Amino acid sequence: MQTYYYILASQKFLLEEEPLEEVLRERTRDYHEKEKEIDFWLVPQPAFLEAPEIASIKEKSPQPAAAIISTNPQFITWLKLRLEFVITGEFQAPSDNIPEPLASLAN
Repeated sequence: MQTYYYILASQKFLLEEEPLEEVLRERTRDYHEKEKEIDFWLVPQPAFLEAPEIASIKEKSPQPAAAIISTNPQFITWLKLRLEFVITGEFQAPSDNIPEPLASLAN
């Protein structure tokens, strides 16, 4: 199993109020220059919030939510410091309750 780290906030906050697109574009460019594999993803309405062990986090998060999920805990820590008003956490996947860690419930 892989550990995934995330920041979670409202979609409006992440996608409209913060310059997140610019941050992710710059990070992607940096990874390409270093020939490093992308290890972060933006997931609108993340399905992992439906897992029973994450129910308490879902209750705290504004809806509709969006998450940035990564296998790199330092990247998530950096985003938390930059964005401030987000929830952070981690989970193991695939598991019985989280078969697809990057799945979205968005239509």
